[in-house]
Amino acid sequence: MHMTNARSRRHFCLAAGTLALGLATSAHAAGKGFTAEKSPAGAIIKFDGQPFAEYVITEANKPYLFPVYGPTGKQMTRAFPMQQVEAEAKGKYQDHYHHRGINFGHENINGADSWMELGSVTGGKPQDQLNEKQKASLTKYATKMGAIKHIAFKEITADATHAVLVTENEYVNYKGEKSVTEIRRLTFRVEGDTRSIDWDQEFTATDGDATFGDAKDAGLSIRVPYTMAVDSKQGGRLITSTGALDKEAWSKRAPWADYSGPVEGDVVGVAIFNHPTSFRYPTSWHARTYGLFTANCFGSLDKADPNGPHTLKKGEKLVLRHRFFFHKGDEKAGNVAAAYERYAKEKK
Repeated sequence: MHMTNARSRRHFCLAAGTLALGLATSAHAAGKGFTAEKSPAGAIIKFDGQPFAEYVITEANKPYLFPVYGPTGKQMTRAFPMQQVEAEAKGKYQDHYHHRGINFGHENINGADSWMELGSVTGGKPQDQLNEKQKASLTKYATKMGAIKHIAFKEITADATHAVLVTENEYVNYKGEKSVTEIRRLTFRVEGDTRSIDWDQEFTATDGDATFGDAKDAGLSIRVPYTMAVDSKQGGRLITSTGALDKEAWSKRAPWADYSGPVEGDVVGVAIFNHPTSFRYPTSWHARTYGLFTANCFGSLDKADPNGPHTLKKGEKLVLRHRFFFHKGDEKAGNVAAAYERYAKEKK
């Protein structure tokens, strides 16, 4: 595996040692449940002394989680563009530069796009290495570019049973004008052979009205490892709770969906749960057989069952609640349906 220099060194160190302590964290010793600490890139969550996930705030126009390790200790997201992996390049799975680990983005909040990023246009090349077509595309896109700006960690805590990150974010356009403020709460857990990350978001229109546009490219995403992708033909499987399979899953509305397949010799899966108290439950699925897996309650993916734009008046709030559920085997072996029923009954 070939990796880019800065990130490869950092992720090697992530597994090898403890980084500087940030805000309040649990003081229990490594090997005894969870720890949560600030890192040069953001914050690191570990379980029993081993990395679970890193929250990165320094390397794109939005925060994201990468790497994320599942119940077998293997990475549960595609490596590109954070790491250069030869097998991904050979298999032509280095598409969509902006599909970073686990992230939230939206193509159109008051006209600003935080789903894409500059690297989506340039392929990650420095601007002085672009051809004329790429330069023209970049100029055209520049005024659409938005960002999800990390403002502060409000909480970084951990104990024997779970870890919590709470962050404040501002959504801005290319001029720096703000549309909404977001409080994001991530909760990390390990239970038996499963791992989970609750991803809870509260958006407030703090600076005037804010419109979440009707956008196909929007929502909460994970880009699964390329070997799990249905299109890699290695046994990948995408299914919704209503039974829509593989390509048929795209655009369908369902309380949960699951993506499973092989990762370095193990069959593993990740489900995304949509809580009944979440905006526009049950969500629509922008889920692709090439590996993109997105809960999107904003876009009218199915014209017969549309979502449509939604405007928050100044001071109004919008709440999204989801859980990533990592398990062994496919959705049946991982008892995903039962796990969702327990989640749906939790008070939020």
